[in-house]
Amino acid sequence: MSLVAPTLCLTHQAVLKMLEAAVARAEEMGQPQCIVIVDASGETLAQLRMSGAKFLSLKSARSKARTAASIGAPSAAIPEHVGPAIAAATGGEVTRLGGGLPIYVDDTLVGGIGIGSGSPEQDVAVAEAALAVLGG
Repeated sequence: MSLVAPTLCLTHQAVLKMLEAAVARAEEMGQPQCIVIVDASGETLAQLRMSGAKFLSLKSARSKARTAASIGAPSAAIPEHVGPAIAAATGGEVTRLGGGLPIYVDDTLVGGIGIGSGSPEQDVAVAEAALAVLGG
């Protein structure tokens, strides 16, 4: 029995490239966004509020990223009927708002990304642009 397991983690270089790709996609669609990238434990690796993005969307973007990292699935995968209760129970740390995606590398969950300030579809599109940097 091994007491230690090897892990994969995002480097700062990967996070910077993801931010650049997310900003480029948001600018392309004309929707300033809040972007938060967390590691697999939910710790913030990077956050950016683009000029013109709604400042309160930074909080929801963080919740989306942490939710996706926690459940290994999009934040919108939280069932609708438990959304309000789980948000209340976690002080808003878990959300079912669209715009949070898990970050996988070689089938290993390494974090989550949350986008906020646009529509759920815009938020997901920006997150997907960031994930494309990693080849997924």
